Amino acid sequence: MNNIGFRRTHMCAELNEANAGELVNLSGWVQRTRNLGSIIFVWLRDRTGLVQLVFDEKDCDKETFALGESLRGEYVLSVQGKVSLRDEAAVNEKLKTGRIEVFVRKAILLNKAETPPIYIDDDHPDESETVRMKYRYLDIRRPSVQRTLRMRHKILQTLRNYMDGQEFVEVETPILTKSTPEGARDFLVPSRLHHGTFYALPQSPQIYKQLLMLGGYDRYFQIARCFRDEDSRADRQPEFTQCDIEMSFVEPEDVQTVVEGAFEEVFRTVKGIELQLPLERITWQYAMDTYGSDKPDRRFGLTIHDVSDAVRGCGFSVFAGAVENGGTVRGINAKGLAAKISRKEIDALGEFVKTFKAKGLAWIKVQEGGAVQSPVAKFLSEAEMDKVLQALDAQPGDALFFVADKTSVVLQSLGALRLELAKKFDLIDKNKYDLFWVTEFPLLEYDEEEGRYVAMHHPFTSAMDEDVDKMETEPGKVRAKAYDLVLNGIEMGSGSIRIHSSEMQERMFKLIGLPHDVAWERFGFMLEAFKYGVPPHGGFAFGVDRLIMQLTGAQSLRDVLAFPKAANASCLMMETPSTVDPEQLKMCGIAVVDEEK
Repeated sequence: MNNIGFRRTHMCAELNEANAGELVNLSGWVQRTRNLGSIIFVWLRDRTGLVQLVFDEKDCDKETFALGESLRGEYVLSVQGKVSLRDEAAVNEKLKTGRIEVFVRKAILLNKAETPPIYIDDDHPDESETVRMKYRYLDIRRPSVQRTLRMRHKILQTLRNYMDGQEFVEVETPILTKSTPEGARDFLVPSRLHHGTFYALPQSPQIYKQLLMLGGYDRYFQIARCFRDEDSRADRQPEFTQCDIEMSFVEPEDVQTVVEGAFEEVFRTVKGIELQLPLERITWQYAMDTYGSDKPDRRFGLTIHDVSDAVRGCGFSVFAGAVENGGTVRGINAKGLAAKISRKEIDALGEFVKTFKAKGLAWIKVQEGGAVQSPVAKFLSEAEMDKVLQALDAQPGDALFFVADKTSVVLQSLGALRLELAKKFDLIDKNKYDLFWVTEFPLLEYDEEEGRYVAMHHPFTSAMDEDVDKMETEPGKVRAKAYDLVLNGIEMGSGSIRIHSSEMQERMFKLIGLPHDVAWERFGFMLEAFKYGVPPHGGFAFGVDRLIMQLTGAQSLRDVLAFPKAANASCLMMETPSTVDPEQLKMCGIAVVDEEK
């Protein structure tokens, strides 16, 4: 017998009633055992699932039966046995193979295992994530993780097949590239051959894919590994995978059609869900005014309404003053929540919005019969109160919430408040997939800390044709040919039509504070390339990890990666990042500075 045991004829969970009477060879891990004396039941697990083995003294020799008695959880086992139908009373409907079992004739123990430090099942969801990440090689044996990683494979294969069918060419771009300090922080890689210089790991293949368009490839895509040195969150990892796309001779609609077609293919293949195309498109301004977010969750109501006109010059100075000083007053109608939300909870929501720079939260409860309960009622006349109620279409039983301040603060705080209310009162339809485009983003946003405009997406994005003349005079009002794809309040990805002339690209760099010499130092190769006939082009990139997270219902990106980093960007399993041999540092001309000195 060779060292792999009996050569497998079937996977564990592939067996069913049709295999009854067959002699089969199986291999896998022992999930659990139950010894009844003269008969031993063993659950054998492989990547397809479980099947029950039966070691019966009457059917197998003494050596095989003794082996069955010695089995423990996670032992690696190979068996040869006969498939038999279970008695009706013994059928296990919870098990895919619950109508059959395999009576073992011979068995080979391929490897023993110590008692695992974690449970290899899905029945212990509260187990410490830290321990699971440390022993990730065991954690990925769990059925739920295996299902997720198989779904990941299927999604990537579906994307590749779709893009190939759309005549895209997959091109791999470099991992060792140039640091460009616009955007998130780069991971740096020191060069041994060129002391004092560094490569950067790519945050995206952005520049390379634009150069591929210049090179005449017309339709490019890549399942690309990308890296960003930023703080981890539930939906972020320092290294991640994105589906990267670029196309020549296109307008936004052309790119969007390809991308939503890819999502339609994935949803149909993986989830059996038919998306209705084309997807809805809303402008950035509408998203902000209505939901207080450029990636709104629209699976529930609680939309934002501008009541500035209704409270202009009213008796409540907080409202009237905000409008008079160029700000705004906006509100949310929490339909039917008046009786469900307590004063204590309202006070807590007031503190919540303060974390978004709001000065406070005004509220009104509309009682049965139309009477109102509110601290601001005494400051408003009956006519003024009626205007406010009408502006929010208030009915008995509704709870109204208001913020008065400059527009950016009002929208940000109410956008967060609507999400908080939806979670608190379970208003989100978890079975719904709301996929749509947000378009016409601002080209630039003002960075208060740096005292300059920065690119909202990236500095290679084109302005909308009708707004180009405003770039120097009214930069804050320039809209971009940029578009984001949003799924259930999560940004799936971003794209834009790119700048395709050196002159316009330098103009953009100047707007964001990069003078001519600095722009050429950082991006000279690109500006030079743009002199040689660049086609109009645009593209998109979306996070594969985030998509899988949404399709599986996972709460964290860590749940959809084989070997993820922890929240502090470390790998608990391999204990990285780690120190390296001083000789390696010396070869790269690097010295580690003690921060305490």
